[in-house]
Amino acid sequence: MKTLSPTRQALNYTALTVITVFMLLPFVWVFFGSFKTQAEFLGNPGAWFPESFQIDNYIQLFADRGFGTYMLNSVVVSGVAIVGNVLFSAMAGYALAKLRFRGRGFVFPLVIASMIVPYVALFVPQFVIVVQMGLVNSLIAIILPVLVLPLCVFIMRQFAHGVPFELMEAARLDGAGEGKIFFRVFLPLTGPGLATVAILSFLTSWNNFLWPLVVAQSQDTYTAPVGLSVASQASNTVSFGLLLAGAMVVLLPILILFLFLQKYFIQGVAATGLK
Repeated sequence: MKTLSPTRQALNYTALTVITVFMLLPFVWVFFGSFKTQAEFLGNPGAWFPESFQIDNYIQLFADRGFGTYMLNSVVVSGVAIVGNVLFSAMAGYALAKLRFRGRGFVFPLVIASMIVPYVALFVPQFVIVVQMGLVNSLIAIILPVLVLPLCVFIMRQFAHGVPFELMEAARLDGAGEGKIFFRVFLPLTGPGLATVAILSFLTSWNNFLWPLVVAQSQDTYTAPVGLSVASQASNTVSFGLLLAGAMVVLLPILILFLFLQKYFIQGVAATGLK
């Protein structure tokens, strides 16, 4: 591998630093804005720093606007989505890559096709199905569309191809069944893929706004993004401080999850060729 000259390295690091700073600036403004009062926003909306740091926005968000319930609903939805995608996508990827069954050549193109179909084309049929099942205004209705994502199936199928057949054949010769091979051999070798699936399914379910907005028809079933739009409004006036405080609270779990799994996520993206 060709080594870059010190000057070229310095230019690269400088460019990356500048890009990183520009990307972080909006988050810094949101963070400081979450400590401002409504009067500060109306008087000087472009100011970076609050006149005095106060946590009234965060207190009001949870004490008066019921944001704790919305966060709990999002945790439940995202937790089930992560478990469902990790388990079912791994099963589907294992079957598509390692098992021989009739119709396998048709199933994988169907998965790819489902990734291409725009979400708006599926929105109405999904809602009709949920209504017919009697699941409107429930967390189950919010969970079902994100329980198994086609992209996650694709990722696990790509990872499954990297698991040597010899390991599975050796396990079969030792008398192991497919279930034991899946849990004892396949899953431990696909850690980066599982981490990638966990992050993608969490982001999809946690940030989902339009579907919960339509399906959840009472505040008891609102998720955090929907609850944030409701909690930040009072008397037809947007409370900017509450809005930014809620944005910080919603953003925090995403940052924590990515910090813990970023190493595996990068490996997973590199291994599957995603860009």
